[in-house]
Amino acid sequence: MTRKKKLLIGAGVVLVGALLLVANFRFQRTTGKSVNVEAIKARNLESTVSASGKIEAERTVNISSDVPGRVTALAVEEGAQVKRDQFLMQIDPRNLRSRLESNEAGLGASQSELQQQRIRVTQARETLNLARLTLQRQKDLWAQQLTTKEALDKAENDVKVNEAELNAADQSLGTQEMRIRQQRAEVADAQFNLSRVRIESPIDGIVTRRNIEEGETVVVGTMNNPGTQLLTIADMSVIEAQVEVDETDIPTVKLGQIAKITIDAIPGKTFTGKVTEIGNSPIQSASPAAAGQQATNFKVTVTIDGQIPEVRPGFTCSAEITTATRENMLSVPIQAMAVRELIYDKDGNIVRPKEDETKKRRPGTSGGSVAAASGDLPAGQTRKETEGVFVVRDNVARFLPVKTGIAGDKYFEVLSGLKPGDQVITGPFNSVRDLQDGDAVKIDENNNAAAPART
Repeated sequence: MTRKKKLLIGAGVVLVGALLLVANFRFQRTTGKSVNVEAIKARNLESTVSASGKIEAERTVNISSDVPGRVTALAVEEGAQVKRDQFLMQIDPRNLRSRLESNEAGLGASQSELQQQRIRVTQARETLNLARLTLQRQKDLWAQQLTTKEALDKAENDVKVNEAELNAADQSLGTQEMRIRQQRAEVADAQFNLSRVRIESPIDGIVTRRNIEEGETVVVGTMNNPGTQLLTIADMSVIEAQVEVDETDIPTVKLGQIAKITIDAIPGKTFTGKVTEIGNSPIQSASPAAAGQQATNFKVTVTIDGQIPEVRPGFTCSAEITTATRENMLSVPIQAMAVRELIYDKDGNIVRPKEDETKKRRPGTSGGSVAAASGDLPAGQTRKETEGVFVVRDNVARFLPVKTGIAGDKYFEVLSGLKPGDQVITGPFNSVRDLQDGDAVKIDENNNAAAPART
């Protein structure tokens, strides 16, 4: 072989080697999972709690009757606006009026008897005074031996009898006075009951329910019978949204927090309000059998700002309560968060796998040596599930523990673990789910072209 041929062959070998080197370098740069990334930056965050419920008036009055009877006049319809002390309905007063007249007649007779009792007391007192004078004269005559012992004894006996009669008359007078006080109370009660046949509105509001018709009979409630609920009047000047909040969200809900309310019957409008009441006990299910199968919710009352003329009690609504806000805080996309099992040394530092160990580890493990993956850890090392994100470092996915704060609609507040500009892996979902610390990745430039514009 000539020298020239040897030189040509050597040059070819060098050229082929160079080509293989370049191809291998390009291959290494393009291997790995294709991922989407997003840069960490500061944002304004708002944490909210969503709940649904009903619109109710702050003040609602259920009107029932304290006296039984037939409704003889009904002056309002359901949906009518009423004013305080406005006439609503009347119950037949004839029975109560007859009872009042009977009690008044009995009181008059008792008052006449009282006058007679007073006259008897006066007569008994005068008779007693006369008997005492007679007894004194008999004693004077007895001292002069001018009367008999029989006459003196009779005078003494007359005084005792008249004293007893006066005491009896006084007691009868007292008993009659107490009887009159009782009858006056009965008359006053009958007058009060008669006044209750006319039912008037206790508040300004709207008649939201009417359960009675003219001519129907009203039943008075007892211990075991609630009676007839005639009308319901709601004061719609102050409106509340009574919503059911899940028990897991209740600790973050506080009095005075701002809320946005939407009403299904009034689409396209959003109303504001404040949390004014938080239930201390969970909402009880109407069916005891289903209570154990339902989620535990608490009632939260949101008072809506201003008046809404078209709203009615019972409208379905939704409330979005703002529980926390953060301004200009680092944030991480919610879909970037993941949980992985990491190995920590005795000082709390993460034990990262070496490059050759990363290649050897079995699928599904997150780091550490082969022995660690199999469950055998060196002394002082522990395995712990950790919440964090994957960041791209030199075309390699590195899992970083992250401490988060409040959660917005799309982002978590970052308290520690990341810095501005870090490229966190956000997708695709299957890639993030199966991604492990140390895996080779490549950034999908097409899907990440619009990443900086996300907010």
